Amino acid sequence: MIQNERDIRHEHILNVARQMMTAARTAPKGKGIDIIEVALVTGEDIKILSDKMIAMVEEHGMKFFLRDADNILSAECIVLIGTREQAQGLNCGHCGYATCAARAEGVPCALNSIDVGIAIGSACATAADMRVDTRVMFSAGLAAQQLNWLKDCKMVMAIPVSASSKNPFFDRKPKQ
Repeated sequence: MIQNERDIRHEHILNVARQMMTAARTAPKGKGIDIIEVALVTGEDIKILSDKMIAMVEEHGMKFFLRDADNILSAECIVLIGTREQAQGLNCGHCGYATCAARAEGVPCALNSIDVGIAIGSACATAADMRVDTRVMFSAGLAAQQLNWLKDCKMVMAIPVSASSKNPFFDRKPKQ
């Protein structure tokens, strides 16, 4: 049997993305409490995410969402990583409040933010080890968060994944 790389690339990228999801899940968590959620976006759902990003420009005017919305259409899949909000009760002050009880509604626990960052790092390191292209996108993550694709998660980040002769997620031109 002869298999051309172009013929098996998509399935390979999906397998790498699944390994990225496992890396995110097994990444260290603050106090050992796992409140992250991880999901994989494929097929037509990538277009739905792109359309949501375009619609969001009307809401907030951040034009780079247009560039990113176009850019994710080059992805084979997108890994989403987010966290549910849960104060860890350390009263560490990293959120800007002296105690967890004093923390204002909507202000994330700093440990939740750190957990997402570590999970993203683990996922992207796995992708790099497998020599596939990625980019962490706050824009696509925020759109996924507004779509509530990771139920009740705050601070969702997106990692589009690709394997092509040139990384489509860099050297990007602004869209108007």
